[in-house]
Amino acid sequence: MPYIKQEARRELVGHARRLGLTADGPGELNFVITTVIAAYLFGGQEPHYEDYNDVLGVLVGVILEVYRRKVAPYEDMKKEENGDVY
Repeated sequence: MPYIKQEARRELVGHARRLGLTADGPGELNFVITTVIAAYLFGGQEPHYEDYNDVLGVLVGVILEVYRRKVAPYEDMKKEENGDVY
């Protein structure tokens, strides 16, 4: 979950801003995310299966959270505007 303590959020957002971690389009977004994952996996000891599994779990969690918080409400709004499919 992205709901970490406020102090940790401020620190991480500050790092991201100082590094200029922004993206202009999906290719750049993919690159930024891949770079962060690579730093996590290869910034210390040789990664093991559990490390790769953890990264995949985080990515799935991110997908689900974006869908739950942003996509589903948007879809609900469009359903009300345009009518249900079913």
